[in-house]
Amino acid sequence: MQTDDNARHAQKMARIKSARDKMMQQKQGEKGLVIVHTGKGKGKSSSGFGMILRCIAHGMPCAVVQFIKGAWDTGERRLLTGHFGDLCQFHAMGEGFTWETQDRARDIAAARAGWDKAKALIRDPSIRMVLLDEINIALRYDYLDLDEVLAFLRDEKPVMTHVVLTGRNAKPELIALADLVTEMEQVKHPFRDGIKAQAGVEF
Repeated sequence: MQTDDNARHAQKMARIKSARDKMMQQKQGEKGLVIVHTGKGKGKSSSGFGMILRCIAHGMPCAVVQFIKGAWDTGERRLLTGHFGDLCQFHAMGEGFTWETQDRARDIAAARAGWDKAKALIRDPSIRMVLLDEINIALRYDYLDLDEVLAFLRDEKPVMTHVVLTGRNAKPELIALADLVTEMEQVKHPFRDGIKAQAGVEF
């Protein structure tokens, strides 16, 4: 009986492999992607930093621009600046969450400076990936002009440069423009049970 099960499994896997191989032969193109990580669940920035680490592992120059968490002493910031500064530029441009600054003019100025830095990094042909961490929050509160951001990504981003944009409430127009969009869905979160943000998990 087990021999029959193994044989059926092997045949099934062989059919799946054949179909996958055929599908992969048809997908030979490469391009720089516009990638959006959004949604209420945890993991948007974490996923973006995972991509940055992949770039570093491949020896690909990359960069990070943080639009909100500029004041935080995060693990990813320590790691990238302390060990991989030769491959990854790190620019913390934000001044903290909007409810902490309580100064719209300062928030707009910080977001604008972050966007100017982001454009310069994206235009640099030597940089293969740029992570725009929490830029969706800046767009949500109209700290940046959405049409300007969309036009830049559509018309000025180098063909082979990847750009990752994270943060809740991604604008529908940005989702429509993007090549890859992931929405993180929150199922459970310890914050609801009185657990604060913890090192290694949240920052």
